[in-house]
Amino acid sequence: MIIETSRMLLRPVERDDIDDLVRLDSDPLVMRFVSSGDATPRSTIEDWVVPRAQTELRTGRGGMWTVIDRRYGAFLGWVSLRAPRHSSRPELELSYRLRREYWGRGLATEAARIVTDRAFTDLAAQRLFASATSTHTASRRVMEKLGMRVCGIHVGDEYDPHGFGEVEYDLLREDWQRRNAVWPSSTDLTA
Repeated sequence: MIIETSRMLLRPVERDDIDDLVRLDSDPLVMRFVSSGDATPRSTIEDWVVPRAQTELRTGRGGMWTVIDRRYGAFLGWVSLRAPRHSSRPELELSYRLRREYWGRGLATEAARIVTDRAFTDLAAQRLFASATSTHTASRRVMEKLGMRVCGIHVGDEYDPHGFGEVEYDLLREDWQRRNAVWPSSTDLTA
């Protein structure tokens, strides 16, 4: 499934995206809240990230979409939905990552809103959740703009491997439906 808005194109991740994904995850500022700035090894992206995302997309349990600038064709980053392995509930985890030169333009919110709508319409999720370190205010703001609410704080446990404190947000299907009664859907974003 390819989704277009006036500013971006979201398409399922492909093996051809590996170089862009490696470059993205090699930026210490992009990775500072993910891995304290450490790059994701290329082998992890090739052997685990891309194959898992493609499998999730094929099985209807999520997926990863590359975010492409519609005007110039530039790789901006990615957004994903992933079924947690530890849960049998109909829930998905939302994640996103953008190249730093595109921060602060509302692109993460726009891309996240698109896949949030997909989670509840096409993938039958009852709950969507996401987390960020307590100090990552920009990422937390994206979640809040989606209508997500704080549902947990993790300090010094397996969810907080770097000692920053993790804040978990969630959005329930009923809350998403209420939000959509007043907000335009992501498909209304195309001009």
